[in-house]
Amino acid sequence: MSERNAAVPGPETVASGAVGFVRARRASLLGAIFMMATSAIGPGFITQTATFTATLGAAFAFGILASILIDFVVQANIWRIITVSGRRAAELANAAVPFSGYVLAVLVIFGGLVFNIGNIAGAGLGLNALFGLDAKIGGAVSAALAIVIFIVKRAGVVMDRVMILLGLVMIILTVIVAIVANPPIGEALTQTVLPDVIDFAMITTIVGGTVGGYITYAGAHKLLDSGVSGVEHAEQVTRSAFTGIAVTGVMRYVLFLAFLGVTASGVTLDLAGNPAGDAFQAAAGEIGLRAFGLVLWAAGISSVIGAAFTSVSFTTVFSRRIDMRVRSWITVGFILFGLSVYLVLGTTPVALLVFAGGFNGLILPLGFTIFMYIGWFRRDLLNGYRVPKWLLISGTVVTVLTWYMGIMSFTGIFAFLAA
Repeated sequence: MSERNAAVPGPETVASGAVGFVRARRASLLGAIFMMATSAIGPGFITQTATFTATLGAAFAFGILASILIDFVVQANIWRIITVSGRRAAELANAAVPFSGYVLAVLVIFGGLVFNIGNIAGAGLGLNALFGLDAKIGGAVSAALAIVIFIVKRAGVVMDRVMILLGLVMIILTVIVAIVANPPIGEALTQTVLPDVIDFAMITTIVGGTVGGYITYAGAHKLLDSGVSGVEHAEQVTRSAFTGIAVTGVMRYVLFLAFLGVTASGVTLDLAGNPAGDAFQAAAGEIGLRAFGLVLWAAGISSVIGAAFTSVSFTTVFSRRIDMRVRSWITVGFILFGLSVYLVLGTTPVALLVFAGGFNGLILPLGFTIFMYIGWFRRDLLNGYRVPKWLLISGTVVTVLTWYMGIMSFTGIFAFLAA
């Protein structure tokens, strides 16, 4: 065979390359789905759900429904707009409204830092429930493991697989505990649409804990870094967003039912200590406590990774010199900073986790307003792509709603930190 012929790939090579590309693209989409899902169901959401279910009972089902619907609208718009444009959120915001991207980046990075302190705290609480390890030592161990995942070679592939595995572990264990808890499903379904009471601070907090701050952009930025961008991927990206949100929606409601079953049976949760752990232990004894430890640790470490990855991805708006290698080291510093603050902080992990969700809920309307403006009026930034009107209309309604909830709950959210 001549050198010329040898250089030309045969049909088998081309087919193999195509299959490899499809598999890599599928893995990237799954990784993005589970990064968004595990970030949305992190220690903050788990702790917030336990706390608010103990406070409101079945009426909190309305808050869960509101968070799911808002999540659907926000993520479907954000994933589509960012991937179609091919630009990260802050860069796209700057192009639409000068300097707004810098403001958004600062808020998201700060919100991510706050949340990551809580994520590390949650991972520490998880290891405490699983092995009896001191929560601060557990937080340090978890942060170190997250750093290792970032600095190893082929970190992107490792991250995708870790996110998928941890997500599956969380889902399976939570479903088992929810079944054992035997919640009053009929009452929960009724109060999902006809609640006895509506608390805007709690709804804003749970929304912030599931789709606020960095979580809004986690999946979309993961897709960009995996090479998924352009108008041709718009429909595929939206389907992936809906799949991820459907998974997280079911998971959120199942988790709520698990806590509701425990509180409805008359068990009082220690809201200042570890309410979610109390609920799992009450439902399934010592095995339940260990299962909770594994769920919370999986949620914690995956959220540490998601928060650090997404928050640091916003730093590129400040300098073109921040490439993937520099971002990796900034990410390590981001995690270490969060760990340091957690180790010296006097605030309890539970109070911090609840406050972090509320703070990120306050960030949500600002960023989403910019993206709604882009969707409606700046098709030039979307390569001529027209976002479906039903998405834009529903997005506009959600924008107004999140601004209203943020204004109504501002004082109440900061009160959580003092609790």
